[in-house]
Amino acid sequence: MDEIAVSTVVYLPPEDIYEFLVDFPRYANYSKHLREVRKSGDGSPGTRYALRFSWWKLTYTAESRVTDVTPPTRIDWNITKDIHAVGRWRIEELDELPADAPSEAESASRVFFEVEYDPDTVSAGDIDLPRFVSLGWVIDRLKPVLQTEAERIVERIVADIEGRPRQVEITIHTQHGN
Repeated sequence: MDEIAVSTVVYLPPEDIYEFLVDFPRYANYSKHLREVRKSGDGSPGTRYALRFSWWKLTYTAESRVTDVTPPTRIDWNITKDIHAVGRWRIEELDELPADAPSEAESASRVFFEVEYDPDTVSAGDIDLPRFVSLGWVIDRLKPVLQTEAERIVERIVADIEGRPRQVEITIHTQHGN
């Protein structure tokens, strides 16, 4: 399994962050490659999402399902079509404000976006590839795009949730299997 995980500090309490993150369809506003999100459910376990992505010459709709929620600290999900992948949003309240916190900050939380996936579970028949393009080539090119996209999403969400853009320090916790 490969893992993409990024985290950053958000200057709000976990409850405010959780309510923002559970509204998943708005994520299309933050992603360069996510074109549309269709939702079936209220964000609780069992809620399903169809996520339409477009990158390079490929267009793909991923299907995901919320598997568990622990308000206000965690939202778990999995991909239900074509690839074995699980992920989560985790929110950890910090005991004290970081030294570089804005003067108006009253609380701080570290927000994690984590995805574990097995690229070997995708087969060429699952994705409509252009002629003479191998699935291995696509996967090799897509890995850095996924990491950059995860960083972009976190940066844009922080600006929206805090109500103003700021320099965001993102910590990358990425591991590659086999």
